[in-house]
Amino acid sequence: MMNKKVRITDLPEFDMAQQLKSEEDIAAYITMVIEDGDAAELAHALGIAAKARGMSEIAQATGITREALYKALRPNAKPRFDTINRVCNALGVRLVAQPVRIN
Repeated sequence: MMNKKVRITDLPEFDMAQQLKSEEDIAAYITMVIEDGDAAELAHALGIAAKARGMSEIAQATGITREALYKALRPNAKPRFDTINRVCNALGVRLVAQPVRIN
């Protein structure tokens, strides 16, 4: 019996926003991205988390327009720290500094 080959283009597109169902999911995702150390990826990840929660809800909670949020949180964007902090608060998460453990 031969296996039927599946083309990559036939696979459904993965949407990370659909996986972020709780504050814990969002916090774990944002933490993972922060650990990679890429500021542009952090902005993009916050955009994905905001999409998961609902961009209109995040816009209302932050006092930032939806259009400005989409612009600030797109891939390779460089949002101000104030914007990052306001979005995190609206998402129910916060950025936390921890000591680096050297083993």
